[in-house]
Amino acid sequence: MKILLLDGHPDRDRFSSHLLDLYRQALPPDVDVEVVALRDITFTPILRHGYTRRTEWEPGLRALAAKLDACDHLVVAFPMWWGSEPAELKGLLDRLFLPGFTFAYREGSSLWDKLMVGRSADVIATMDTPPLFLRLMYGNALVKRWKRQVLGFCGFKPVRVLACGPIKNGAWKKGLPKWRRKIERMARSISQAKPQEKRARLPDFLERQR
Repeated sequence: MKILLLDGHPDRDRFSSHLLDLYRQALPPDVDVEVVALRDITFTPILRHGYTRRTEWEPGLRALAAKLDACDHLVVAFPMWWGSEPAELKGLLDRLFLPGFTFAYREGSSLWDKLMVGRSADVIATMDTPPLFLRLMYGNALVKRWKRQVLGFCGFKPVRVLACGPIKNGAWKKGLPKWRRKIERMARSISQAKPQEKRARLPDFLERQR
């Protein structure tokens, strides 16, 4: 099994990165693991022309696209800022999760094809907001978006989301044992829906872009 761990924090040695490392340590020894820190990739996070004109991938993005295409399971960790992921990670979604690669619109229809079928995903989000407040005040918008509008939209299934908070003012010390147990269970219980339907999507995407 190929597993891609994506660290979405723009800074080094932060709490979300630590949680991602706990995930890696809990993985079975027979898996193939790739760890990528988004902060180490040089790219423009703005899809300047939307989908109307091709925006060439920088070398780092092309390499990450190949890893995403090859993986069986994706893990993304990041802090929640202003109800969403950091800007660089949002820019990665805009630049990388393109029509024809991770999903495809059907001509003359509002429906679409999920091209990442056969892959699963876990999301680990750190926040200062207690999870109860996240549910009651905001309706779990971050969780629903990543599960349904981003990863689920492209075919990743199942998509599991772990919201870790609050972490400020030393509160992480109280929550860490519980989060560690949950992360370890996630790492040891990875399974894909319809793994037999997984297909490599990048070669056809790149061929059409010529």
